[in-house]
Amino acid sequence: MHFIIGGAFNGKRAWVKKSYKVFEHNHWVSAYENQPFPKDLNVFDQDVVVLEGVELWLKDLSATLAADKCRGIWANCLDNWLSWEQAALHRQLIIIGTDITKGIVPIEAENRHWRDITGWAYQDTAAKSEKVDVIWYGLNQTIK
Repeated sequence: MHFIIGGAFNGKRAWVKKSYKVFEHNHWVSAYENQPFPKDLNVFDQDVVVLEGVELWLKDLSATLAADKCRGIWANCLDNWLSWEQAALHRQLIIIGTDITKGIVPIEAENRHWRDITGWAYQDTAAKSEKVDVIWYGLNQTIK
């Protein structure tokens, strides 16, 4: 699993497309295009799956659930996704998330809740990922 994180509009998508030049068997799932949260990657029948905009899926979870429940659902998904990836030699999961955890703390309780959940989910994702890259201004820094 490869976790890509960075600020909004900092070139994460372009960097992934450039770094993983040719996808012969891939599926790109984007929360920015209102695609649903994919809990099961087997439905795509592809070797490479890119999940983009995970902070929006986390926002949907945080709207109705407590932090511990959201984190549990996220951890379960990570475990399922890792099992999917490890089930076949050529499989690769790429997760792209926008960093919303920096800057001014939101005034609204629901936005603070979302920010906290996203921070914990990103920590869990980074811990379970084989590789982590931060993208700023189109440039990457590998931190794991």
